[in-house]
Parts: sequence; structure tokens; C-alpha cells
Amino acid sequence: MIMSSFNVLLLSLILLLPRVGFGTGNPHVQVPASLATQLKILTIGEGSIQESFRLPARVDFDQQHVARIGATVTGRIIQTEALLGQEVRKGEQLALLNSNELAEAQSAFLKTSSQTHLRQLSVDRAQRLQDNGVIAKANLQEKMAGLEESKIDLRTAADHLRALGMSPKDLKNLSEHQVIHSMLPITASIQGTIVERNVTVGQVIQPSDALFTIADLSHVWIVAELPEQQASWAHKGDAAEVNIAALPNAHLSGHLNYVADMINPSTRTLTVRIDLPNPQRNLKPNMLANLTIRKQGVQELILPDSAVVRLNNTEHVFKALTNSEFELIPVELGPRQGNVRPIISGLKAGDNVVIEGAFHLNNELQSHKAD
Repeated sequence: MIMSSFNVLLLSLILLLPRVGFGTGNPHVQVPASLATQLKILTIGEGSIQESFRLPARVDFDQQHVARIGATVTGRIIQTEALLGQEVRKGEQLALLNSNELAEAQSAFLKTSSQTHLRQLSVDRAQRLQDNGVIAKANLQEKMAGLEESKIDLRTAADHLRALGMSPKDLKNLSEHQVIHSMLPITASIQGTIVERNVTVGQVIQPSDALFTIADLSHVWIVAELPEQQASWAHKGDAAEVNIAALPNAHLSGHLNYVADMINPSTRTLTVRIDLPNPQRNLKPNMLANLTIRKQGVQELILPDSAVVRLNNTEHVFKALTNSEFELIPVELGPRQGNVRPIISGLKAGDNVVIEGAFHLNNELQSHKAD
């Protein structure tokens, strides 16, 4: 009778302990209800997986709203009012240039204009004489040819002055008043902020010199270089997010509006960019950034990362066979996307897996293996 009671007690204790199986298939473990209630089970289903790619990037000027201002003629700077960081309007004077080259071009224009006027008078007089039979028609034609040559020279001289920066109004004043002005204002071609200034009073400049750079900073570019190996990965219109270390609280997003058609032969990369509004001027050109390109989400079987148990360099999960029995099965998973993994093989829709408590189940399994 005593032995019978002992056997009953021993059997009860055995039933309360986890049972582990190590057959020819996958290991499985059976646990009492008290432990099973502490586990969280999830039924495998489809979810949206969004691919992403993170790239180092930089803030750059919107090159469609940048102007590099120089002089159109050789000369000496005699005055400059514009300062670095100053906001300027289109047409506003930035500096004043004194140019002998401009004066000589105006002198040539006035001489050609005077010659054209005299030849016009000569043609008019020859026309009257020819009408009265005093001179031959050939003489009139010769004078008319000379007048046409002068008109061509005058148009060339006027074009030269326009190329040197004189406006149609300036040309009209020069023709009417016959006064040479060697001063040429250097003006802003766009509205924006002066971000570069490379000029001082007394400096002799050439047409190739960049004196000012003006940029509209209300809009900037985020530019990144995509490695050649991923060149087919990014497309115009892909969603993108921008993170800037200097602006940790800024949440910036947009879409790729440019993907280069050529690989840079020096860096073997492909340039991509997005445009961002910058009304507060918080985004400064040359700031370092990270650009994350995101693909449209696709539906796949997914598994929370918390369910994965890694053993012998292989990923496993505990599949629920019943409320208290679980099987450790190997799985093949795709790259982590946030806190989930796409399922490649090992599980199917409708399977129940442990997503919280798998660590404890694995400890039980390993301890019984050791025994």
C-alpha cells in the first residue's frame, strides 16, 4: 500500500515536467499548462514588407536656382556694396566696374554710327541726282552698297556692346547723347542669398572670374551616390527619407526625382537625389545626411524577429503542435525589415509559432539534451 502511493506521487511529478522528444525528426518539447500559458503564439500570415537602402548623402544647392555672377568685360572694381549672406533682388547692383575695353567699344559704336549717318545722307543725295539724270545709276548703287556695309558694322558694334553688358536702354542713350560711359554695373541675375563673394575694391577682373555666387536657399537638393552594383535598384519616384545628424528632430521625406542615366567612371556610382523645401533655411548646403530609399511594400509571409532561435548558425522557430507541445524546426528567412523577417521556407500560412517564450523553450530543450 505504501509503495502504491509512492508510485502515484512519482507519476504525478513526471507528468508536471516538460517532455522532450529526440526522434529521427525535429526535436519537440511538451510543457505543462502552467508554462504554456506564459507563451505567446502567433498564426503565420502575410504582411507588407518594404525594402529599403541606406546611403550617405549631402545637402546641396538646387542647381536650377544658383547663379555665378561675373563681369562681361575686363576692368577694375571701383565700388562694391554686396556682402556675404546678404539677400538680393534680381537686377540689384552688386558692384561697379571701370573698363577701358567698354569705353573703346562704345567709341567704335559711335564712330560707326556717325559713318552710317553720313553714308545715308550721301545715298539720299545720290538718289536725287540720279532721279534728275545727273549721275548714273551705277554711282547710286555703289553708295548704297557702302551704306549697307556701314549698317552691318553698326549692328556688329551694337551686338558687341550688348555682349559686354549694356542694355537696350543704355544703347539708346548712347546713340542719343553721344556720351561714353566706362562704368559698368555688375547686377544680380536672380533673387537669393549671396553665398560666395570673391571681389574687393581695386581688383582687376577678367570675364572668366566668378565674383559672386547667389543661391535661392528656400529649396535644396539631397544628393547621394548609389553603388554600381545596386544601379538597377533605385527608380525615379521611389519614396525616400532623410536623416541629418545636425538636425536630429527633423523628419524629412520625399521621392526620388532624379536617377542618373550614367555611372560616374571615377567612383563607379550612380547619382540620385530628392528635392526638399527649406523655408526656414535649416538645411545648409554641404551638411552630411543619410538617404534611405524605400520600395513599395509587397505582400509576403512574415515572422516577428522575436520568434527566431539561432542554433549552430541556423535559424529555428518553435512551431505549436498542440496547446502544450512544440516542435523546433529550421527555417530560411530573408533580411530583417524593421522587427519582422520574410519567410522563404520552413513555414506556411496558418502555422502557429511561439513569438514570446521561445528562449525558455530552447533552454528546456538544451538542458534535456545535456541530460
